[in-house]
Amino acid sequence: MTFQFSALAVISLVLAGLAGCSNAGPTVGPNVASNVQPSVVPATTATAIFAGGCFWCMEKPFDELAGVISTTSGYTGGDLANPTYEQVGRGGTGHIEAVKIVYDPAQISYGQLLSTYWLQVDPFDGDGQFCDQGETYAPAIFVADATEQTAAEASKRKVEAQFPGQAIGVRIISAKTFWPAETYHQDYYLKNPLRYAYYRNGCGRDARLRAVWGEPKKPN
Repeated sequence: MTFQFSALAVISLVLAGLAGCSNAGPTVGPNVASNVQPSVVPATTATAIFAGGCFWCMEKPFDELAGVISTTSGYTGGDLANPTYEQVGRGGTGHIEAVKIVYDPAQISYGQLLSTYWLQVDPFDGDGQFCDQGETYAPAIFVADATEQTAAEASKRKVEAQFPGQAIGVRIISAKTFWPAETYHQDYYLKNPLRYAYYRNGCGRDARLRAVWGEPKKPN
């Protein structure tokens, strides 16, 4: 299929992409089905919650993992009930943009999810991620119990050993209520692939990840 864009349309897409997650508006692409992968959800599932800057960019890498059932963008860490995007964006709510991952522990472990998480973030920037700065975009691992706490701390020590002498800014925080974000934020990379690509590139996310972690490994 061939796509043709007017100059104005291209400029609009570039500006939308460079505006950043904090300033982007509702989706303009088609509505798509949920990103639930298996046709039958297993009887036993588990949940992980990670924050790594703009939540749009945190869904795709986990959706691609075998054993991940679904990803949901949302807000957590604060006490305000039913927060809106505008309220969280203004600051003061204590909430952070995060992604909730529902997975099948028989297929993928929490430790494997943690390994994927670290490769999506700049571990040295605790004040935000890439072009999105401020409390809303701080990186964090939200742990629900002692088992997750132990695994998260072990994974952080591994990263600290990999980068000796450099402070790791990712916090490990006790999980609070996770509030799903508005519908237009869900599966953003699928609904708005062009705006997503322009934003991700304009934010310098992939360039910084390569600088920290090297070129991503291709699956066998």
